[in-house]
Amino acid sequence: MIRCAAHHRTPGRTRTPLCPTRALRCPLHSTGRCSPVRPSRCPAAANLPRTCPSPGCPHPTSSRLSLFPEATPLPPLPPLSPPATFSAADSPWIDVRSGHQYDQVGLRTLFLDAHRIDDLALPHPPAASALLRVAIAITARITGLDDPQLTASQWNALRRRCLVRGRFDPDAVHAYFDQHGWNVFDPVRPWLQDPSLRTQCPHSTGINVFVPGRPAGNNLAWFSPHSHHTAEPVPTAEALQILLIHHYYGRSGKGTPRTLDGATSMKQTSGPLRSSVSFHPLGRTLHETLLTGVPAFTGDEQPPGADACPWEEPAPPDPQAPPRPPTWPGRQLTGQNRHAILLVPGQDGTTVTDAYVTWATQQPKQITTDPYLAYRFIPERKNVARRRTIRRADASRAWWRDLETLLLAPDEHGTHRRPAIFDTLNDLPEPVRRSLRIRVHGFDQDGKVIDRQWYTALTQPLLNWTQEHDPVKAQRIAECCREAEHAAHRLATVAKQAWDTVTHGRTTQPPWAGKALTRYWPKAETVFWRLLDEPGTEAPTAFAAAAAAALREVTEAARIRHTSAGRAVAHAVRDLYRQPSTPRKAA
Repeated sequence: MIRCAAHHRTPGRTRTPLCPTRALRCPLHSTGRCSPVRPSRCPAAANLPRTCPSPGCPHPTSSRLSLFPEATPLPPLPPLSPPATFSAADSPWIDVRSGHQYDQVGLRTLFLDAHRIDDLALPHPPAASALLRVAIAITARITGLDDPQLTASQWNALRRRCLVRGRFDPDAVHAYFDQHGWNVFDPVRPWLQDPSLRTQCPHSTGINVFVPGRPAGNNLAWFSPHSHHTAEPVPTAEALQILLIHHYYGRSGKGTPRTLDGATSMKQTSGPLRSSVSFHPLGRTLHETLLTGVPAFTGDEQPPGADACPWEEPAPPDPQAPPRPPTWPGRQLTGQNRHAILLVPGQDGTTVTDAYVTWATQQPKQITTDPYLAYRFIPERKNVARRRTIRRADASRAWWRDLETLLLAPDEHGTHRRPAIFDTLNDLPEPVRRSLRIRVHGFDQDGKVIDRQWYTALTQPLLNWTQEHDPVKAQRIAECCREAEHAAHRLATVAKQAWDTVTHGRTTQPPWAGKALTRYWPKAETVFWRLLDEPGTEAPTAFAAAAAAALREVTEAARIRHTSAGRAVAHAVRDLYRQPSTPRKAA
């Protein structure tokens, strides 16, 4: 019940009579002197009557009216902000280089101006390798090179016509990008994401886990200002590049839980390119790079329309359904993802504030051949499925050491297989083939969660050295690569023996061996290129000399202080020059 504040009984004062109407008290008198309730201070003021409803209230009507002026109308509510949008096709997020000028473009502009762009300029080599696969799949769609019904000669003729034309057809480019959805933050079909993770995951993964290099959880912040409590958003352009890294090089092990049909799992498997090194043809322009990177169809039969890229599908893949076959070229290049991702946008869509990263499928990986990876065959393994392994990325390994694998034609008795894309480069027009270089993108990782280092390298034009065009040069390069590796193996062995002789012990990792190899490989690279210009020089002797020089540099201080060290190193150098009794087998 509401009492009139002006008619309360106050202890120690004259009793004020109550309002005649006891059942209805004055709701307007909130203070002792009947001061009005201001609408700005009282949220219920808008519903109060403008006069005192109590007939016995002592205030006249005129005073009551003057005490309650008109309420000031509230300002209108601001309009709701539009939903965040970012188009992978039209918003700038891809770093490119044209001469000495750098810029950011979307996918549509990337194809419209490909003949003016020299190369991609993404700061993360794994993202560049993943983006090349996405762009090459789109290239096949735009140019019609994805037709499995074409014969080999028809396919090569079509690619030659595309190269001679000098640019992509603008009408074909617009038609393709207008046909599919590219909104990164679309609530129903976000590009390369799964919107169902909002309800299937109990919580997000966190932006610090999503961005490589940031410390997350209990990890210490050694080289980053970020921590678990300072989750700074990342620009959407950078987040898209990181999205590609997770799709292709994502980690395995435990991840964010995902619940489907009442069953929750945290187990995720590694991405299709994890710990691999890719070899991509690089032309004079991005137009040539994309066309020379399209792999040829090598299957037996594929019905038209059976292939689709993830963004061409009507819905994200069902995580519980059996995986679809890796059809050419869309699913082969873009449909082998093992991780499901969902980005959480900022208010205006220019930043990403959070992310969900979890497993996309629990099905076993499908066996397929990536056209940009080199493979190694180990026939001694009993498990047939494990006899073929990828050439793993090694940040300490120079690219020239893989020239033997890249230049020699496939051999059924060999233990190495060059990337399948090299098999299509011999049919290119002569000006394109002579100028073609190889871009190397590697990500040195372990098989589970540790990311060591990514790297990139660019070769000189070397397709004229392939076995198909210059077998003598190719064999000379293969010989030099084998002798360089053999000299390195001998150096590590004799350095360990010398250390054990001096210290009178046995060490699994003697310091002389590691330091000597670090000094050896730069010297070996110099010797390698010199030997290509001197076909009459013996490769074993030249690389042995480089190994001996590296060992002497590392042990110089020990040889000065200890006579035993000098004798041990002298014996080691003599062993370096000793030729093997049996010839070494080719790789």
